[in-house]
Amino acid sequence: MTDDSWEQRLGGLATERVDGDGVVHLARAFRERRRGLAKMTPMPNGHALRIVKCNSIHTVGMRFALDLVWLGRNGRVVRVDHGVAPWRMKLCVRARSVVETTAGEGDVFATVLDGV
Repeated sequence: MTDDSWEQRLGGLATERVDGDGVVHLARAFRERRRGLAKMTPMPNGHALRIVKCNSIHTVGMRFALDLVWLGRNGRVVRVDHGVAPWRMKLCVRARSVVETTAGEGDVFATVLDGV
C-alpha cells in the first residue's frame, strides 16, 4: 500500500448521503473491502467507510484512531467502539457490517444510521 489520500482510496466506491452533509463510502465486493483505511490520510469529519459482510476488523497500519459502528442484520446499531487505536483487532459477533470513521464521529453516524 502506498500513502493514499482518502479521496484516492475511496474515490471509486459507491456512496450514500446521510443526514445532509454526511457521506458513507460503501465497500461491498471483496476487492473493495480489502482497500480499508490503512496507510491513508485521515478522512474529514462527516465521512465514513461501511464494510458489508464484516464482523471483525484490524487497525494494522492505521495512522489515526477509529470509531466503529457495528450494524446487525436488520441495520440496527448493535455496538459502537470509540477511539480504537492502531494495531488493534475488534470483533462483534452480532454484526453484519461495520462503519469505520475517524475517532469522535462514531456517535454521529450511529444516530443517523440506526435502522436506515
